[in-house]
Amino acid sequence: MKSSFGQTLRVTVWGESHAPSVGVAVSGFPAGYRVDKDALAAFMSRRAPGRDAFSTARREDDIPEFTSGVENGVTTGGEIKAEIVNRDVRSSDYDNLKNVPRPSHADYAARVKYGDGYNMAGGGPFSGRMTAPLCVAGALAIGLLSKNGITVHAEPVEIGGVSGDPDAMKEAIAKAKADGDSVGGIVGCRVDGLPAGIGGPLFDGMEGLIASAVFAIPAVKGIEFGAGFASSRMRGSENNDPFTVKDGKIITAKNDHGGILGGITSGMPLVFRAAFKPTPSIAKEQDSVDLSTGENVKLTVRGRHDPCVVLRAAPAVESACAIAVLDALFTDGRILKTE
Repeated sequence: MKSSFGQTLRVTVWGESHAPSVGVAVSGFPAGYRVDKDALAAFMSRRAPGRDAFSTARREDDIPEFTSGVENGVTTGGEIKAEIVNRDVRSSDYDNLKNVPRPSHADYAARVKYGDGYNMAGGGPFSGRMTAPLCVAGALAIGLLSKNGITVHAEPVEIGGVSGDPDAMKEAIAKAKADGDSVGGIVGCRVDGLPAGIGGPLFDGMEGLIASAVFAIPAVKGIEFGAGFASSRMRGSENNDPFTVKDGKIITAKNDHGGILGGITSGMPLVFRAAFKPTPSIAKEQDSVDLSTGENVKLTVRGRHDPCVVLRAAPAVESACAIAVLDALFTDGRILKTE
């Protein structure tokens, strides 16, 4: 199964959580960009599983192998393809789930759409594992944007209702894990250095482009830009961002609009937050149905799962955002330097 995003910069990911590999293809990326293997490995490590007590015990190297589009470490301008081998899979953990859908997973909806022969071990193509190839494309986009003075940074800002203190957020994860449960949270993302004038109205708006990419990350259930939902509780006089001139540049006195006006970048930092649901695979017994008998049953999910995906989700959010931003720049005809 393949899934694609982008207009001028086209990113396609494929594979499944427990397939032999997952992969990505990127078309529209310019020639002459040198891939920093160390920076790529470090970026992929931020998302990779099995790195600490707060993630799944599944351990993957997540080092991509480029099979086209990169020669001697430099992009050629042709389609870039990369593959990541899945080395640590245990599909037998899911044998008891063949006919019993896990609550809040894609199991039932996918069964209705694709039939009962589809391999949903580990979540199949709906798994967070698919953010690994997404992050390969994202690392390329982030690197190219950085060479042009545009930075993308995401980090957890809330976990399990706890915000501000990273140690307290991890404590919330540890408590949920000890209870056989899970927690969700919020990842905040900021883009600096993006010029004004990128994007367009209606279907070409930057909010929609970024949201479409971010919602490709499994477990994302909401997104807000700038003041977001809080603006619905403000008056116009409170929410409006006054314009002013500073050092000869037009800016706004604050940034409740999140750097986007009418779907077009304003030159202020582009700011948004993405909400992640709790991991649905938990150790607690849950209610489900046996699709082969039509009877209500009790379900215990086995396998290795994150008690919270938020910590590993930050590079995926950065990737989705960077891909959408780079695509918008290319679609607007902006020429970016590669060196």
